[in-house]
Amino acid sequence: MTAIIPPAPRPGNQSPKLRSLPPLSLYIHIPWCMKKCPYCDFNSHEVRGGNSNVPEAEYVSALIRDLETALPQIWGRSVTSVFFGGGTPSLFSARSIDAILTAVRTLLSLEHFAEITLEANPGTFEAGKFADFRAAGVNRLSIGVQSFNPRHLQLLGRIHDGREARRAIELAQENFDNVNLDLMYALPHQTMEEARCDIETAAAYGVPHISAYHLTLEPNTLFHRYPPPLPDNDLSAEMQMMIEQTLAQRGYLNYEISAFARFGRESRHNMNYWLFGDYLGIGAGAHSKISFDTRIVRQMRYKQPRDYLAKTSLDMTALDSPFIMEQHEVGQHDRGFEFMMNALRLTGGFETGMFVERTGLSIGSIQRQLDEAERRQLIMRDYQRIAPTLTGRRFLNDLLQIFLPE
Repeated sequence: MTAIIPPAPRPGNQSPKLRSLPPLSLYIHIPWCMKKCPYCDFNSHEVRGGNSNVPEAEYVSALIRDLETALPQIWGRSVTSVFFGGGTPSLFSARSIDAILTAVRTLLSLEHFAEITLEANPGTFEAGKFADFRAAGVNRLSIGVQSFNPRHLQLLGRIHDGREARRAIELAQENFDNVNLDLMYALPHQTMEEARCDIETAAAYGVPHISAYHLTLEPNTLFHRYPPPLPDNDLSAEMQMMIEQTLAQRGYLNYEISAFARFGRESRHNMNYWLFGDYLGIGAGAHSKISFDTRIVRQMRYKQPRDYLAKTSLDMTALDSPFIMEQHEVGQHDRGFEFMMNALRLTGGFETGMFVERTGLSIGSIQRQLDEAERRQLIMRDYQRIAPTLTGRRFLNDLLQIFLPE
């Protein structure tokens, strides 16, 4: 499918003008992993026959060419954060990560002290690899622990055990002062005490950031086709409350539904997502959201790595990037919902002016929905800020349905 930048609106039929362009982040997708987990619905592809079968050098070259072709859409804008996601980015060598970041610094205006995150899974690195990632410019590490319980790790299809998870955290802390641990709860056969043990073990390391996600059975996953026995809704809700209370007692702020941070250590990259900021995504299947004066455009790169890599042989002088598979403009009727779908995940909500600034809409455009949400005690608001109540956070889907476009 040819990617076409939507034409500028005709006079008299213009979309509302944005007050200013939002912050811009860069997402870099590494699509390979050692093993596809049965719960994972991300664009990730299992390595067949070992790392030698991953076209690492070719993929790095494709990423750089992808970035070069995207420059006209973001020309003159600075980048506030970079995130290597996957898949398992830590499968790549530090040399490749360094080459990518060198290209980023050459082609873009990367803010001083920009947050640069790399996702890593225990069992995919050697002791010296974390130090090499740090030397390449990565300053934040996100480790996919998921659980410390060997039985649960096996049920989740993870390639590491609890001992390797602990060792990965220790190695990370030797090289990084900004570490996130990803955990999951409401796992197959999980008890309350097992969930408590996981979260207390993670908190004991004193890392600046912990993410705790409820396991969900996503379509197109093995768990969706063959559902495992999971804790019921009541037990899952009790686990969530236990996690919130435990981490609050350890000094973590629950600033987003699944995210907990020490004061001032929130994920800047994810905060930009949740506040309807812009992001350029490069790599197989990566998504982008880019704002212009009157338009907001969403894009998706070709998903299959072989299709994505094949685009490097096409004409790079054309107006449109050959790496983009799909592209559409976010219409006025969808902007309010898309903003709220992300911002209402934040415990502190958002400033009213930010809605106006980043959607180009007046707050009056969602007045009826705000009134309904407040009547149902799902939000609290004043003239400056709108935030979900505890009930609103517990029943987020019910809250978001109020803002669905008619």
